[in-house]
Amino acid sequence: MRKIKYWLVLLMLIAPVIVLGGCENVTQRANTQDTWHRIEKRKRVIIGLDDSFVPMGFRQKNGKLVGYDVDLARAVFKQYGIKADFQPIDWSMKETELKNGTIDLLWNGYSINPARRKKVAFSRPYLKNKQILVTKKSSNILNFAGMKGKSLGVQNGSTGLTALDERPKVLKDLIKNKKPVLYDTFPDAFIDLNANRIQGILMDQVYADYYIKHQKDSSSYRTYSSSALPVEYYAVGMRKGDKTLQRKINAGLGQLQKNGELKKINQKWFGTNSNYLGAD
Repeated sequence: MRKIKYWLVLLMLIAPVIVLGGCENVTQRANTQDTWHRIEKRKRVIIGLDDSFVPMGFRQKNGKLVGYDVDLARAVFKQYGIKADFQPIDWSMKETELKNGTIDLLWNGYSINPARRKKVAFSRPYLKNKQILVTKKSSNILNFAGMKGKSLGVQNGSTGLTALDERPKVLKDLIKNKKPVLYDTFPDAFIDLNANRIQGILMDQVYADYYIKHQKDSSSYRTYSSSALPVEYYAVGMRKGDKTLQRKINAGLGQLQKNGELKKINQKWFGTNSNYLGAD
C-alpha cells in the first residue's frame, strides 16, 4: 500500500515537469525550426483561417472556399509550385495551432499588433484596416458614447477584443457590465445584433463594409470609427523559426505587385484600382 502511495506521489510531482518540458519543446521548435524544405518537398502549405471572414476567406452557398486572402495566398505559392490548402480553425486558438504545427500559416485578415508579435513572425503588411463600431439605425446610437449601458459583441481572439482591453476608455468602460459578449464568428454576432440582443459590434472595417454591402437591408446599419483606435495592417502570421518561408512570402507578394496580379485581386474583391502593398 505504501509503495502504491509512493509511486502516486512521485507521479504527481513528475507530471507537471513533463508537461512543462513538452510545452517548452514545442515553443522552442516553433521559434527555431525552418520548415521551408519540408513544405517545398511536399509541395503543399497548410493555411489556418476562419472560413466565415468575408471577404478574406469564406464559404459560398455551395460550400466553395473563396476570398481575397485565398486568391492572394494561392497566387503567391503558385510562383513556387506549391499548393495552398486551407484549414478552418478555432480563431481563439490560432497561435496555438500554428505553434503546434497543425498549420503552417495564419492568412485571414490577421492584424499586426504587439501582443501577436510576441508569439509569431509576420510577413510584410499588405492591406490597411481599422476597428469600427457597427449598430442598427433603429437603436438610435449615433456614436461610441451612445453605447453606454448597451451590450457589445466582439469576436473571441480578434483584434477588436485586444483593442477593447488595451483602450478601455474608448468603449469597454461604457458598455453593459464593462464586458463584451464574445462570439466565435461575426455572422453569429450579426444574428444577435439584428435581433437586438446586442446593440453594437466592434469589428474589422474590411469585414463590416463587405458584409453590410451584401445584405438586403444594408441601409439599416450604421458604422462609426474613432481616432482613438489606430490604423491596423493585415499580414501573414507564421512561426518565428520560418525565416525562409517569410522571405518567400515577402518576395512573392512583391512580385504580384510588379506583375499587376495584386491590382487584379484588389479590383475583384474591393472594386478599387489599387496596387497597394505595405504601410505608407
